[in-house]
Amino acid sequence: MLNIIHLLDQRYVSILPFLVFVYFLIKWLTSPLVAHKKPPPTPPNLPVLGNLHQIGLYPHRSLVPLAQRYGPLMLLHFGSKPVVIVSSTESAREIMKTHDLVFSSRPKLSVAEKLLYNLKDVAVAPYGEHWRKMRSICVLQLLSNRRVQSFRAVREEEVEFLMEKIQQNSSLSLPVNMSEMFSSLTNDVICRVAFGKKYNNGEDGKKFTKLMDDLMRLLGSSLNIGEFIPWLGWVNWVNGFNAKIDRTAKDFDEVIDGILEEHMMNNQEDKTHRNGKEDPNKDLVHILLELQKENASEFSLDRERIKALILDMFLGGSDTSSTVLEWTMTELLRHPRIMKELQNEIRRITHEKSKVTEDDLNEMHYLKLVIKEALRLHPPFPLLAPRESIQDAKIMGYDIAAGTMVLINAWGLARDPNTWTKPEEFWPERFLNNPVDFKGHHLEFIPFGAGRRGCPGMPFATALVELALANLVKNFEWSLPGGAKGTTWT
Repeated sequence: MLNIIHLLDQRYVSILPFLVFVYFLIKWLTSPLVAHKKPPPTPPNLPVLGNLHQIGLYPHRSLVPLAQRYGPLMLLHFGSKPVVIVSSTESAREIMKTHDLVFSSRPKLSVAEKLLYNLKDVAVAPYGEHWRKMRSICVLQLLSNRRVQSFRAVREEEVEFLMEKIQQNSSLSLPVNMSEMFSSLTNDVICRVAFGKKYNNGEDGKKFTKLMDDLMRLLGSSLNIGEFIPWLGWVNWVNGFNAKIDRTAKDFDEVIDGILEEHMMNNQEDKTHRNGKEDPNKDLVHILLELQKENASEFSLDRERIKALILDMFLGGSDTSSTVLEWTMTELLRHPRIMKELQNEIRRITHEKSKVTEDDLNEMHYLKLVIKEALRLHPPFPLLAPRESIQDAKIMGYDIAAGTMVLINAWGLARDPNTWTKPEEFWPERFLNNPVDFKGHHLEFIPFGAGRRGCPGMPFATALVELALANLVKNFEWSLPGGAKGTTWT
């Protein structure tokens, strides 16, 4: 008898945790707070991983078939983190226009926090007074139309250097790595604009280039497993990932400190020579140091904030322009008819001139159509930088809780067959007499984002792309290697 009772006790003890779990689950599901909530549709997920296994190497591509099945607003789980995916113009409008303020913050990701001075920049800073002040500095002081135009000579000189390098290699029948050329062009322009000089030669140049490459790679890994499955965070210590982050952050900080010290010394000397007159060729570090003094009592633009802004300029500008140039040239090579039409326009407008200047660009309407179409098919940010809701919201009839991460699939929006005719085709003429642009007003086409979190560096990036592309197409004959034929589509 005692044995039977003991056996029953063992069975009871073994199922007790399960019964307790079921009790609290039923209580939670039937509570007023949950019973009336309607989350967006969600695909089945795995324990621990959630939906991470469905993302793949190219998330912007993997998310399209999921959205076709589960809807334009769907809820995924990256480990324990809820993530809403936006895949239609209507849902994007709700997030970026109707409820823009609610979704104007950024999630705190540990890699970005370490590399971007505890989120003291603009791109990844959470919404608040700091972000508003810093964005105002970017928009009004660093990236205004007037400021972008003031660096026209830098762009024209660096594009001319690019043409000379290509010409030299071509005359010697040497191969030309256009990816490296475009990357070098954009880095040189940004270095001159930000620091007043290039960092592409000698040991300092190599160190700086490697640092920027490391930063790009590490920030690209910011959606790491420890971010969404915290108890696996130890993996980043074991494999050296965290040590790499700390080392890169320290090395970059030392480089920028040296640049700031050099500028502070030069500023003192320049004051003596200019007698207080404004220097029309000021670089961005010079401008930021002046603002630091002017706004000392109003807003503390401290040293770390200056460094974070400089880093934003590089991370947002260098990769953006080079990526757009690379994809645009790729599409032109695939479509010789379009290449020829663009070439005819550029040569007709410039006549016998040896180079295209920025004065010529306003007349080049087909050039702008080509760049628009390249941006549509190949946005520099296929998934826009993640947003985070700062309070509960109802979107398209679904409830989204405060603290939910939101990813907007700009790549998917620009290839949506419900919006675009033949969306997979490279066809610049689709924008003829079409008011749709990429400046954030038309949410089917947002390669640079929209709303409060739209990219303030868009005018800077597009100015360089237009000038470089026009000169490349004017000065050289381009074709696919080995006599390969491109695509003809009319």
